[in-house]
Amino acid sequence: MRLHTILLAALLGSPGAFLCAQESPAATERQVALDDLLSERGSLQAFDETIAAARKSAVSEQTILEARFLFHVDRDEDAAIAALLPAFLKQNENFNLADSAIFSLQDDWLAVIEYVQAIHALQKNDRTGFKTHISEAFWLNPRQASAFAPHIERLRLADAMRLVKINFQTQFPTLTSTEPIALSSLIAGKKAMLLHFWAPANPDCAGTLPDFAATAHALLERDFAVVSLLTDDSPENLTTARKLLEPLGPTPPGAWLIDSKQTPLSRELRLQTYPLLVLVSGEGTILFNGGPSDEQLWETLHKIDPAIVRPTAPAETR
Repeated sequence: MRLHTILLAALLGSPGAFLCAQESPAATERQVALDDLLSERGSLQAFDETIAAARKSAVSEQTILEARFLFHVDRDEDAAIAALLPAFLKQNENFNLADSAIFSLQDDWLAVIEYVQAIHALQKNDRTGFKTHISEAFWLNPRQASAFAPHIERLRLADAMRLVKINFQTQFPTLTSTEPIALSSLIAGKKAMLLHFWAPANPDCAGTLPDFAATAHALLERDFAVVSLLTDDSPENLTTARKLLEPLGPTPPGAWLIDSKQTPLSRELRLQTYPLLVLVSGEGTILFNGGPSDEQLWETLHKIDPAIVRPTAPAETR
């Protein structure tokens, strides 16, 4: 999750008011309520409680709307951001810059409205609308570029993945044995295949292996194929990888393979960050391509198998 102060700097470009509020003594009930409203990032129930307290302390509805926006952006909740569009359009008629808790220029406010409209269009799969509104948002406030980029990259990746079809006949060297294995032998009779690209030297990969193992066990129990792929077969990398797998037991969940040098699957799937999870249908089409924390992965899995349960804690080594 992105830090709130970083979000204000990157997305809105005007963190001064909020940071001063954080650093000054909480002299009044309203200031305390405002600080709580802008910093709450817990559950939706907790956020609703800060909104109730803010209203009791005479915090304006405009400020509450701004806080709602930041809350959902920090939590990467696109559907909730899109749902704020009617409120933003209504508030725009009475926007008061002096009453804003986070904006220093009216163009910042207008840029966020365009941003919300872009996300709303994206939710409706309206690519033309998305491009129009995200371009206008950038024009109004170029400082927001770092906030827009993930949405643009996601859209471009989705377009590219529509053209990809995995060749299950491709054989890969294995990390845990000497015999190469074809993906076709792993996907046979399965509902879908989860590909896990990882790098032992990457701390995110090493730190999330127990969580991935829990996910792998949950999927294997529901007749999904699970395949992990290393993208570097240097002796040092292979040694480190095998050592990291030791806590997962003598038979780590799923198949542990090494990506092809001649036709890297990681390149075809546009690997840019580790770890990467890619869900592939039985026909070889791409159903999901993203990080392990992306809720869309589990939404897609539930469409395939409504009975699948996301593990809440690392599974015990089996």
